[in-house]
Amino acid sequence: MSERDLTMHLENTEMRRRLFLGRTSQGLGGLALATCLSPDLFAEGTGSYTESKGVIPKLAYPQKAKRVIWLTMAGGPSQLETFDPKPKLGEMDGKPMPESMTKGQQLAQLQGQPLKCFAPQHPFSTFGSNGTEICSLFPHIGSVLDDICLIRSMTTEAINHDPAHMFMNTGSQIAGRPSMGAWVTYGLGCESENLPGFVVLTSLGKGGQNQPIAARQWSSGFLPTKFQGVQLRSQGDAVLYLNSPHGMRLEDQARDIESINQLNKQYALTVDDPEIATRIAQYEMAFKMQTSIPELMQTDRESAATLELYGCQPGDGSFASNCLLARRLAERGVRFIQLYHKDWDHHGGVKEGIEFKAKEIDRACMALITDLKQRGMFEDTLIVWAGEFGRTPMSQGGNGRDHHNKAMSVWLAGAGVRGGIVHGATDELGYAAVEDIANVHDLHATMLYLMGIEHSSFSVKFQGLDAKLTGVEGATVMKKILATT
Repeated sequence: MSERDLTMHLENTEMRRRLFLGRTSQGLGGLALATCLSPDLFAEGTGSYTESKGVIPKLAYPQKAKRVIWLTMAGGPSQLETFDPKPKLGEMDGKPMPESMTKGQQLAQLQGQPLKCFAPQHPFSTFGSNGTEICSLFPHIGSVLDDICLIRSMTTEAINHDPAHMFMNTGSQIAGRPSMGAWVTYGLGCESENLPGFVVLTSLGKGGQNQPIAARQWSSGFLPTKFQGVQLRSQGDAVLYLNSPHGMRLEDQARDIESINQLNKQYALTVDDPEIATRIAQYEMAFKMQTSIPELMQTDRESAATLELYGCQPGDGSFASNCLLARRLAERGVRFIQLYHKDWDHHGGVKEGIEFKAKEIDRACMALITDLKQRGMFEDTLIVWAGEFGRTPMSQGGNGRDHHNKAMSVWLAGAGVRGGIVHGATDELGYAAVEDIANVHDLHATMLYLMGIEHSSFSVKFQGLDAKLTGVEGATVMKKILATT
């Protein structure tokens, strides 16, 4: 074969290859949109679906948790008015904090000021079969305490809100890293065909400072953007601009999206950019959400008993309503659900502020656990309750508490977690964790373990390093809090 003939042969081969790939991809795009309009068209049986797999080919451990519901108390709840009783601190109310505890330690806004002990502002009562003490303002949580593992020895690295949220969500104080939900959906995929794998809900409370919550807290970072959290609004339209324009039929919109995706797929043949695949997936997911989201948000279809259990009214935008939505999302296959409830920042008025917060979350937390148990979902749903840091045992402004990173209380419930136990302890004044000390990386490692993932090998190359949710410093799975079966 001459050089000229060889060149023509290669060019024709390349043209046929591109034409085949282009037409095949366009056909797949149409197929995807056909399943949007009729999801059971290509199903093998009634109600069946194809699970979207993540990048992890085989789990390292038995999967106890299929999904996570993370309850974020934004602003930094005081452990001393919630879950960590300190009678000695009450005895020392108004007296100077021992210098041996605080000298040379990092403080937020109390640096260089007189440090005086500030007694817990509410009494504690015993709950559960083991007689665990928690604040008496939380009787509903107390009623399900046998299902909860209370960790009193959690610590974090950051001492201001934004970096502390970044660290709790991404394992790093530096913005730009993937959040927990992004890591989990990247690794495991999503069981839902018509809802995102990672959903975020926010609610606004009373009795504290309204610290802003930034979308970077649920970012996908350096992972493909299709893994970022999708925020649903709990009042009004759940997603802005989700509804079709007036006069636009669903079938017409489907054809528009198919045409757009055909162009994107043709472009993907000429450039190596994973964001094009993300763009295609987002168009298709947005189309599917036009029918799935309105049905999801119809909480008025829940029974009167369920609404009474949560203590909410449909569409009221409360933390309780978001807990109910979290259960509905979990039922529909969403892998990671994160709720933010704001106004836990009590630099002043901590006594009154905690009273507000207790009324807003106590019943709803109990209801979520109870509802999941009634539906047989508690055993494979991991619930985590946490703020971004704790509060100081020293007073600020006479009736408040400053940020604190050396001691905080969190709790876990559900899949693979030992209920009815207290893990770790702080010193007698609640200043620092002293027993079974844990940090945020350990919490992330334990969460991944319960989902069947080995945290130390779950990494992505970024800037020449093996980036991980649990960081490079090392993390330990908290085996003591895990159920033996």
